[in-house]
Amino acid sequence: MHDDNSSSKNEQESVLRGGEMEASVGYRLRLAQILAYRNFEEKITDHGVAPRYLGLLGIVSANPGQPQNKLADAIGLQKSSLVTILDRLEKEEILERRAIPQDRRARGVWLTPRGEKVVTELAARAADHEERMAKGIPAEDRERLIEMLGHIIDNLRS
Repeated sequence: MHDDNSSSKNEQESVLRGGEMEASVGYRLRLAQILAYRNFEEKITDHGVAPRYLGLLGIVSANPGQPQNKLADAIGLQKSSLVTILDRLEKEEILERRAIPQDRRARGVWLTPRGEKVVTELAARAADHEERMAKGIPAEDRERLIEMLGHIIDNLRS
């Protein structure tokens, strides 16, 4: 009989480590981010590119009609990089860009009705994913981790 726990343990032991980088906050954050998103995207295959951009879509949902440059600032991207992402999401009819009434030169971003539905569905699946990802971490430690990550984000934005 095959023991899944020993198989998982053997796989973990065979993973290459980053040496001194293992003590780096930046290295560990980036590795966790890559693994978290890869795992999420592998499980969510029925929504086109939307799972990859759920964070951005959540910001659009919470802040409808914001100009593209403010969205780029919110997620830490260059505006030119964001435009490519918005093009893909617009093509999939998840969001739309329109002129902002107060400033016709700027284009605001809104979710479409389909986009609102997709974000609601993905947010629920992301919550399940987060539970699996944070398994074994007590709630108070998770809250503290989120708080500490907020400090890191604020430090990097200043």
